Amino acid sequence: MSSLQALCSGLPLRPLPENRGRRAGVPHAPVRTPGLSPAEEKLALRNALRYFPPDVQETLAPEFAQELRLFGHIYMYRFCPSMEMRAYPIEQYPCRTRAAAAIMHMIMNNLDPAVAQFPQELVTYGGNGQVFSNWAQFWLTMSYLSKMTEEQTLVMYSGHPLGLFPSSPGAPRLIITNGMVIPNYSSRTEYEKMFALGVTMYGQMTAGSYCYIGPQGIVHGTVLTVLNAGRRYLGVENLAGKVFVTSGLGGMSGAQAKAAVIVGCIGVIAEVDKAALVKRHQQGWLMEVTDNLDHCIKRLRYTWIHTSSLSWAIPALSLPKARERKEVLSLGYHGNVVDLWERLVHELDTTGELLVDLGSDQTSCHNPFNGGYYPVQLSFVEAQSLMASNPAAFKHLVQESLRRHVSAINRLAQEKFFFWDYGNAFLLEAQRAGADVEKKGANKTEFRYPSYVQHIMGDIFSQGFGPFRWVCTSGDPRDLAVTDQLATSVLEKAIEDGVKASVKLQYTDNIRWIREASKHQLVVGSQARILYSDQKGRVAIAMAINQAIANGKIKAPVVLSRDHHDVSGTDSPFRETSNIYDGSAFCADMAVQNFVGDACRGATWVALHNGGGVGWGEVINGGFGLVLDGTPEAEQKARKMLSWDVSNGVARRCWSGNPKAYEIICQNMQEDSGLVVTLPHEVADDRVLQQALRP
Repeated sequence: MSSLQALCSGLPLRPLPENRGRRAGVPHAPVRTPGLSPAEEKLALRNALRYFPPDVQETLAPEFAQELRLFGHIYMYRFCPSMEMRAYPIEQYPCRTRAAAAIMHMIMNNLDPAVAQFPQELVTYGGNGQVFSNWAQFWLTMSYLSKMTEEQTLVMYSGHPLGLFPSSPGAPRLIITNGMVIPNYSSRTEYEKMFALGVTMYGQMTAGSYCYIGPQGIVHGTVLTVLNAGRRYLGVENLAGKVFVTSGLGGMSGAQAKAAVIVGCIGVIAEVDKAALVKRHQQGWLMEVTDNLDHCIKRLRYTWIHTSSLSWAIPALSLPKARERKEVLSLGYHGNVVDLWERLVHELDTTGELLVDLGSDQTSCHNPFNGGYYPVQLSFVEAQSLMASNPAAFKHLVQESLRRHVSAINRLAQEKFFFWDYGNAFLLEAQRAGADVEKKGANKTEFRYPSYVQHIMGDIFSQGFGPFRWVCTSGDPRDLAVTDQLATSVLEKAIEDGVKASVKLQYTDNIRWIREASKHQLVVGSQARILYSDQKGRVAIAMAINQAIANGKIKAPVVLSRDHHDVSGTDSPFRETSNIYDGSAFCADMAVQNFVGDACRGATWVALHNGGGVGWGEVINGGFGLVLDGTPEAEQKARKMLSWDVSNGVARRCWSGNPKAYEIICQNMQEDSGLVVTLPHEVADDRVLQQALRP
């Protein structure tokens, strides 16, 4: 308790904590190269020192200047807390409102080393998804939250806590904006400078809104994506014996190995950072690891007998191929995915055997030149060195690597192999690099390979299904088990009451998911769960959880949230809105209206970000947190806010011409007397349009 009290007492200044610098044995963010002028370096230093009184500035100024020159940003390592960072039970936080304690719980979870990708740099995932810009902001935010009353709102400007302002009990307790740069300056180059100056921040989707729940969220999304890819591309419900190849085991992409196991296929995932590979293996998310391409190929071809925990093994040549035995496997390859793809091409061209069925990519390609994508020509260490010493040369190698990457995929795609873009800006950056990803006659959001929204998840979003999730702030696994049971019962009852076949399929997939989730040790950090649900399911689950808190079946408040990657949370023409074809895919009205609408309807906190997923300047997304505490007021807020949070996006998709969204919005209008939407009329056929446009 005393440690958390100290953490909420403001910046530790007298005495100053010991400056221990960067800790050894902890993953660290790549060195940034913002290219500041001397005047800009001085401004960055001045901005950092504003948090501290004059009597300590002389001590702090030299070390902050050194951080800026060594790492490209002032993180204030001296103020990285010495206590264990994790999601402590809600009752342990010193505060005046339960909402504030719940927010603290979520912040601490985002910075838990078991959860965060680069904890000392305050990066949760995605290579640059910041919780705060520096550690002074963390201390001040925790102090503000401990003091906040039900008649105050904390305002956050890109990681900077502006202060507590008078509001009302019905208003959000916290309002966050990240990266709200005016459009003409929302470029990658400008971002690097502004982040180095300490005036803006890349919050990813759920890092800078304090809603990340560890890689479980993307495990579930990947499970649904791979299941539906099998249905669409391979025509199968059962993926046993099918091979899924991809890359990335750090941050959110670390979920891919676990997802492969849950869907029952063979997953081979490449990762250049050995620390990330080892972390996922130790967590039990990877079954086997190897740094040998020959081993990868033989592992696909033969059944192996394990001889150690790291799966170095001998082939049992007399047994059938592993794929024919339909073995469930997640194999981590320590190396560059381009080498893996090119080896698969070599095997195809020399033996005629196609060893892969499905493929994608989950590198942080939204940030390709600062650690999000590593070129095949260099080792991991060599790449990090060149990235810092010669950014232009590094960029050249990345783009050359992307061209090779795509070339290998193109060769495999000539056979019965199917690739999709996972919304990480992979095809966008490949296009910019000159790779052969063009699709003849396509619009600006389409490439040779579809995004997973266009072909796999788009119709699911249009029906109102998306990544709904919750966190049990007690920290007790037994509370999470109760919520699992409640959610399962809600979905089973919905099926019994009768739903359309397409909706039943989604409910069934998610019931399967919840049952599997408890078996696969998916909780990393906070006691959290995720599932894809529509408006009706989200509201019903929220009601059930709130009632269980009121009855004492759940011991403490539960925080509801979702990934911003949802039905109405994000406008992103290369991902979430890539299947919007009325010309509005580049318009951000939906995400902004989502943010404002959630705030008006009872959200405990709301967030609006530039960036997230596909990169700075490429997306605007809005998110929320809602605390259920068992009260009638919480139930009323949940009903209103969750309904809007889904209907906003379904209505937008209805107007873009999606027939499934049209059906859902009509159904919602019948069920909700307060919902009135002007429905689009069927547009005249092409003959009439062409005649009208004739010169």
